[in-house]
Amino acid sequence: MEIKLFFSAVLLVFLPFLAYHAESVTVFDISKYGAKPGGEDISPVLAKVWKEACEATNASKVLIPKGTWYLSQIRLVGPNKAPLELEVQGTVEANPDYTKLPQKDGQWITINYLDGFTISGGGVFDGKGEQAWKANDCHKNPNCPKLPINLSLNFIKNAIIKDVTTKDSKNFHCNCISSQNVTFQRFTISAPGESINTDGIHIARVSNVKVLDSNIGTGDDCISIGDETTDLHIENVKCGPGHGISVGSMGKNPAEKDVTGITVKKCTFTGTSNGVRVKTWPNAPATLKISNLHFEDLTMNNVSYPVVIDQQYCPWNLCTKDKPSLIQISGLTVKNVRGTANTKEALLFSCSSSKPCQDVQISDIDLKYVNSIPANFTTVCENVKPTVSGKQNPPICPPPVQAS
Repeated sequence: MEIKLFFSAVLLVFLPFLAYHAESVTVFDISKYGAKPGGEDISPVLAKVWKEACEATNASKVLIPKGTWYLSQIRLVGPNKAPLELEVQGTVEANPDYTKLPQKDGQWITINYLDGFTISGGGVFDGKGEQAWKANDCHKNPNCPKLPINLSLNFIKNAIIKDVTTKDSKNFHCNCISSQNVTFQRFTISAPGESINTDGIHIARVSNVKVLDSNIGTGDDCISIGDETTDLHIENVKCGPGHGISVGSMGKNPAEKDVTGITVKKCTFTGTSNGVRVKTWPNAPATLKISNLHFEDLTMNNVSYPVVIDQQYCPWNLCTKDKPSLIQISGLTVKNVRGTANTKEALLFSCSSSKPCQDVQISDIDLKYVNSIPANFTTVCENVKPTVSGKQNPPICPPPVQAS
C-alpha cells in the first residue's frame, strides 16, 4: 500500500509537467493554412508555415497530413529558435517533367541551416523521376541538363531523419553536406536498378553521421561518401539493387580533404554490382588521405564484387592511367564477410603504385561462387601486403603460380 501511495504521489507531481511539455509543441498543419491535396501546389503555404515555425520560441512541428500533395519546389531555411520537426504523413509528389522545375539550378526540396531538427511521419517524397532518367546522358554529355535531388540537407546540426521514404528521385535521392551529428534511421530509398545516377544518400564534409536500420534500393551507390567525411557509422543497412556503399570517387579536385573513420557494419547487399568499395582516380591531382576504414560483418547475396579497392577508377574512359593515384589508403579492416559472389574475382585490392595501401587487415572471409566454383575463384592484389587471419575463402592475395 505504501509503495502504491508513493507512485501515486510521483505521478501527481510529474503529470502536470508532462502535460505542459506535450502541449508546448506548436503544430503547423498545412491543411489548416489553406493547402489542399490533389494537385494544387503546396509550396506557398509550406513556405509560410515554415517561416512561422522557425520563429517559434517553443518546440514546433510542421505537419503534412495523410493524402497526396503536389509540391513544385521548396527551400526550407533556418535558423530555427527551438526544436523543429517536419512530420510527413502523406505522399509529396514532384512534377514528373524536370523542365518544369521553377529554379532550374536548384534541388526539389532543400533544407538548410537548422540545429535540432527532425524529419519523421512515415510519408513519402516521390520525385517522379522516370522521364528524367531517360534524358540523363551526363556520362557522355558535359552540357546535360541539371537534374534535381529529392531531399538536399545542408548545414544541419543535431538532426534525425527517420521513418520516411524517398522514391524515384530524378537525381540523387538525398545528400547530407557540411553537417554534424545527423542520424538517418529507418530511412527507405526506393528506385529501380535502371534509374541513372540516383545515389541513395551522398555524404560529404560531415562529422558524426549515422545511417542505421535502413533499406536502400536504387540505380547507383546506395551510399556514396565524399571528401572531408569524419566518423561515419553505417549499420544494419540493406542495399540492393544498386552499386553498393562507396567511398569516392576521389582525386579529381585538388582541394579535396582527408576522409577518416568510416565504419560499415552488419549490412546486407543483394544483387548489387559491388558490396563495399573505395574508388580513386589515376592521373589526378588530389593528395588526400583515406584512413581508418572498417568493413565488418557483411552479408553478400549474389554480389558481383563484394569488396573493392580501386585506385584505377576510370569509368567510361574519362581519364588516362599513365600516372597512378596520389591518394594514400591506410588503416583498412575487412572482417567477417560472407555470402555469394557472381564474378571470379571476389575481392579486388588494386592499390596505387605510388602510394601502396598500408596497414590492411583481412580476416574471416567466406564467399562462394554462385555457380560451380571455377578453378580461379580468387582475389586480386596489387600494391598491398595485407595481414591475413581466420578463414580465407577464396584465398586472400595468393602468390602467383610459378610456371613449370
